[in-house]
Amino acid sequence: MCRIGSIKSKFPVHPSKALHLMLPQQEGHDNSGFAMVMQDLYGVFENYKDKPLLSLACTQRGAQLVEDYMDSHNFVQVAEWIPKGNKQPGLDIKAMPYYIFRNYDYPEKYRDKSKEARDELLLDTRLALRKILEDEDEGYVYSFWPDVLTLKEIGDPRDIATYFRLWDDSGDLMAKSIVTQCRQNTNYDIVRYAAHPFFIQGYTLCANGENTFYTKNKEYQKSLHRGYIGFESDSQNFIYTLHYVLRQLKWPIKYFKHVITPLPFNEIEQREDREVLEAIRQSLGHLEINGPNTIIAVLPDGNMITCCDSKKLRPVVVGGDENTIAISSEVCGLNVILPNRDTTKDIYPNEREVVVINNDLEVQRWKQ
Repeated sequence: MCRIGSIKSKFPVHPSKALHLMLPQQEGHDNSGFAMVMQDLYGVFENYKDKPLLSLACTQRGAQLVEDYMDSHNFVQVAEWIPKGNKQPGLDIKAMPYYIFRNYDYPEKYRDKSKEARDELLLDTRLALRKILEDEDEGYVYSFWPDVLTLKEIGDPRDIATYFRLWDDSGDLMAKSIVTQCRQNTNYDIVRYAAHPFFIQGYTLCANGENTFYTKNKEYQKSLHRGYIGFESDSQNFIYTLHYVLRQLKWPIKYFKHVITPLPFNEIEQREDREVLEAIRQSLGHLEINGPNTIIAVLPDGNMITCCDSKKLRPVVVGGDENTIAISSEVCGLNVILPNRDTTKDIYPNEREVVVINNDLEVQRWKQ
């Protein structure tokens, strides 16, 4: 079983806060890994928000392969942060030789192009780097996007945090948005790419649970977009559907829930928007999900969302104060990082709604 969590704050916070959110939920995960996506970055990345940030773990040769590719495609490095690993004996971590977080300026010919064209360039670059590293078994590239940092590792979350000095609150790594999970994908082969959260073109998502329509989703999604690859986890179906509905089809967020957990036909018939909902069921039926699950996602505009399966078979709670809102699989996580919040305002999302936290920390509940 997974446990997931996220923090959205008016002020930058350290990764340690996300770790303190997750560790009380230890009985709900197996300490096999830690992963996080940080967005709206501060600290060492504060002055490079408009420059794409490459997040990767690799060997020495892998680092050279990446550098050669970026140079040959006219990306110009403008900043770099390489964590100095704490290599004390006894840490439970399967560390890679190098972890590189590097900002680039766009190739000159792209600097005056549209945002859409630059977005496609960043996706194609990440896919190309992933293939190069996979073919040579020399590393992993997780994201290449402005103002986004991704870290994934195998081992005990506490030891991973010690290795990367995430407990130190040094000010190097800070963000206003963090999504995290403390478990590797142990339902399948342990592959770093399979660890949640997942990221594609500004969309971040992690999930607690399983999707028994994995094969149906996967075979359909493979035909929809060149970026829908890997499928190391059944939870990747969620982010690809989110990306497809919102970015490719440009539908409002409320329809994402209708795609993954459509209403029964007898209820659709009673709705004023029944023609739209019927069309969704007919055209995107292969994107419906099934099984116990809860998701947390962050959209390109910074809004953070959570929703559940159609039977609410996995827990989730939303709570916060005037400066911070957090989402957690279990309320004990909120109790640690937000002990003084008004608990009467905590929200336990139901099976028919999407909860949205906007950039002003306003919490909206959208009924399906």
